[in-house]
Amino acid sequence: MFTVSQAFAQSGKPLPSFEVASIRLNKSADSRGSVLPAPGGRFTASNVPLQYLVAAAYGIKQNFQLSGAPAWLLSERYDIEAKAAGDPSFDAMLPMLQTLLEDRLQLKFHRETKEMQVYALAVSKPGKLRESEAECGEQDKPAVSPCRFMIMPGHLGGQKETIGQLVDALSRVTDRVVLDKTNLTGKYDISVDYTPEQSQFEAPPGVTPAPPIDSNGASLFTALQEQLGLKLESQKGPVDILVIDHVERPSEN
Repeated sequence: MFTVSQAFAQSGKPLPSFEVASIRLNKSADSRGSVLPAPGGRFTASNVPLQYLVAAAYGIKQNFQLSGAPAWLLSERYDIEAKAAGDPSFDAMLPMLQTLLEDRLQLKFHRETKEMQVYALAVSKPGKLRESEAECGEQDKPAVSPCRFMIMPGHLGGQKETIGQLVDALSRVTDRVVLDKTNLTGKYDISVDYTPEQSQFEAPPGVTPAPPIDSNGASLFTALQEQLGLKLESQKGPVDILVIDHVERPSEN
């Protein structure tokens, strides 16, 4: 079994953690949830299944990459309010989220690697994707783009983004792990418009279904090549699996 606490204890480095944090069960019937890191080291998760936070904290992109999770980890929803020292980025707060989950949920796990069908993202037309000259601003500077990566049915993109952010987005919309084989290390203005599969528009019960999509538009695979000069190739590759060995419902203090 492995925990971030053990890893930092072995390294001799201070354990990354929030200064204060609260976890409370959300008993509302609302189906909406959000995760909102904010300036000043604030981290807020509202009405979110803890399984989503485990996935975010440990870089899990697909449901099949998480094994051994009890049903309540996905069915029950929680609110988290946390505050970190300074003004860390969202990525810098992920080890703190790991510490919080391991402490409050008594989370213990181990990792396995399996060979599975994946997509490899590679360059098909060199030079088509150019490095960004955009400036990124904060929420209080509306005249400057905040450079957030957007994932919507039929569109992926953002300004001054890394290929890693595109790979993460592609992993979510293709239902496969995507491996970065581009060797591109800069930051880019990424915009991909494509025709999504109809399943991305499936409405929950009681909600009016979206109209049928135009099946004559470019697929994601075609759009990536035409608009970014990148291609997705199907192959077998290593996939990281996180196996939960122990987890408990969290205490609220």
